[in-house]
Amino acid sequence: MRHLPDKLHKRLVDREKMNALRSLAKEVQGIDFSSNDYLGIANNRIVFENAIGLLSDREILNNGATGSRLLTGNGILFSELENFLMEFHQADSALIFNSGYDANIGLFSSVPQRDDIILYDEYIHASIRDGIKMSNARNYKFRHNDPEDLCTQILRVINKGERNKNSEIYIVTESVFSMDGDSPDLKAILDLCRKYKCHLIVDEAHAVGLFGSNGRGIVPELDLQEGIFARIITFGKALGCHGAAILGSEGLNKYLINFARSFIYTTGLPPHSLATIMAAYQFLMGPEGLRERDLLHENIAYFNEEKERLGISSSFIPSCSAIHSCIIKGNNEVKDVAQNFKNNSFDIRPILSPTVPEGEERLRFCLHSFNSKKDICIILQQLAQEIN
Repeated sequence: MRHLPDKLHKRLVDREKMNALRSLAKEVQGIDFSSNDYLGIANNRIVFENAIGLLSDREILNNGATGSRLLTGNGILFSELENFLMEFHQADSALIFNSGYDANIGLFSSVPQRDDIILYDEYIHASIRDGIKMSNARNYKFRHNDPEDLCTQILRVINKGERNKNSEIYIVTESVFSMDGDSPDLKAILDLCRKYKCHLIVDEAHAVGLFGSNGRGIVPELDLQEGIFARIITFGKALGCHGAAILGSEGLNKYLINFARSFIYTTGLPPHSLATIMAAYQFLMGPEGLRERDLLHENIAYFNEEKERLGISSSFIPSCSAIHSCIIKGNNEVKDVAQNFKNNSFDIRPILSPTVPEGEERLRFCLHSFNSKKDICIILQQLAQEIN
């Protein structure tokens, strides 16, 4: 086997010097304050059995899709699920992708054109950044959750003449940010889009299942869906399974089918994945799903109350979502604190630079409906001791 080229080896060495070299854990151990399984659906036996039952009732025995959806892989479950997603999330259309990464790559690499402009929140997810890099559009960031700076950026590109009669401006944000757990003022951003005739794209990955009626997301909760150009929803977070969908107009749906390369040139999701998504939504809409959401929001409120009581709120980024980040500067320092939690049987992960900017390293607490208030109290008391 050939050796790794020297310049690639050097990158690994440099990453190791930063104490930021990634590796795959052999087994996840400890009480879960790390995963995106906010409602416990990933390990829910009822959802598992309902998915199998759905396939059995339909006599669907296929293990795989057999090809891309444009060739042999577009089974009956795709259209059923997309029609459901369209109605549930109050959109004109829905198109399923194999993952949130695939959805964002497909959308941002194909929709913005050479004369277009993308203005994105500086903390936007890496998958969106990668999609933007594959686009021919010019792109600029605006300060995190800052509509005033966004307005400044819009006026700048207009006044500099970057926007011509053929140009479109796309504004990109998330409804809940994956590293900070905070949310933008979507109404203010949408007002700017309407005023300056821009297209708003919102990634709802960490909001679906948690916010809005039956977990529809923050956009429907605020009744903003009519003004949104595209929404990205994913099933690997609160829904506990896999895959994603882009919600938008029928025209956008048709365009993506024809030009989104991450949709066109890949094998479709297998029937079992689609059945699991269906079963997860059934759970979400039922009394069990409502109970889990209520428990989660109780835990979020309790977590914030305990932070205040222990006097450590100033170390956290304010959040009312399931994601809470405590800033502990330095890769070595935050890894040491995470290891101390692991030694006490808690799975709480450090987020290192360069994933986040240097000086913004953090412990990222992900709360779940199944976390006990006792465990929340224990981890925050230990964190207070670590900080002090």
